[in-house]
Order: sequence, then structure tokens, then C-alpha cells
Amino acid sequence: MAAMGTVRTYIGLGANVGDARATLTAAVHALGALPRASLAGVSRLYLTTPVTVADQPDFHNAVVALDVPAGPGANTGPIALLLALKSIERAFGRRERFRHGPRELDLDLLLFGEERMAVVRPEEGRSADPAKVTALLEVPHPEANRRLFVLAPLADLAPELVPPGWGESVAQARDRQESAEGPTAVRPVARWDSGSGRWVDYA
Repeated sequence: MAAMGTVRTYIGLGANVGDARATLTAAVHALGALPRASLAGVSRLYLTTPVTVADQPDFHNAVVALDVPAGPGANTGPIALLLALKSIERAFGRRERFRHGPRELDLDLLLFGEERMAVVRPEEGRSADPAKVTALLEVPHPEANRRLFVLAPLADLAPELVPPGWGESVAQARDRQESAEGPTAVRPVARWDSGSGRWVDYA
């Protein structure tokens, strides 16, 4: 818990259509502007080799830490946040495409405090990915501990965190997955500058 009535949550960001870096920068600000939300941290910006479907541009990926309302009852906080994320995706022009295909903007709810849940998504919270339209809302995200493009930026923000059900820290999961995928699968290219509200390239 970050404060009374709030929960620390982590959101994965990805894009590879158009000016992906500008899109993710704007998405960070959109997340920070959500009602009663507070931006608690922004990871480095990474370039990521596409998974499964190789014939597309590299992705830009990052993770944001956000303190949000816990919600008045069981599951209400994560569902409310999910709906907000899908609304932001639509506002940024997210289109339905094939699984693992290009993305204008992808926002994934990775962790919501100590919450563990798997519930049917409300209609407006369903994925734009046709292969996932019937997927449950699962927290923690069921694939987060096997995705280096999630684990690397998440480890920037919370390396010692042991998410519910993982049995290992984020840093340990990152190291394990890096051994499997190789150190060049994700490449940090910029750091977040909170003063200017944007990523700054490494020299």
C-alpha cells in the first residue's frame, strides 16, 4: 500500500507503430492524469525485438508505477483501472490486429498491489486482440514473469519485489529470462527525466 485507500500498481507500455517513443511519452502523461492517480515512477525506455512475429518494427517498451484508488470492494480497483487503460488505448488509435502484431499502443495491467484475481472482463475492458477477446482479467498478468520486455523495465522500478504467486523477485525473474533470451533481446535506450517529463537518450 502506498497510502490509505491507494494501491501501487504497475503498467506495461508498448508500441511500434508510428512515432512509438512519442506515443509512450504521451501515454505516461495520460496515466498520470487519471482521476485520483499519482505517477510514482517511470522505467527506462527499451527497444525490444518482436516476439513470434518477426516481420515488424522493434517495439518500444517501458513500465510505469502508478498509485491508484484501491476501490470500494473486491476486484473493483483492478477492473476500474483496466477500463481506464482500454479507454486510453482507444484514444491513441489502437486497432484490432493479429496476435503479437503491430501496436499503436498496448497497456497491460501487470500488478495491482498484492491482488490475485481472475475474473471475466466487462465488455468495454476486452482486448483489441481478436485472439484474446474472451481472456479473463488476471492479476498478476499471467505472462509477465516470462516476458523480458516486461521484466527489464519492471526491474528498474521494483527489483526486490516478489509479486503474488511468483516465488522469486522481479530481478531474479529478469535474470532468468535474460539467460534464456539473450542480453540483446531488450536494449535500454533512454532514461526518464521527471523534470522535463520525457525520456532522455543515453550519451
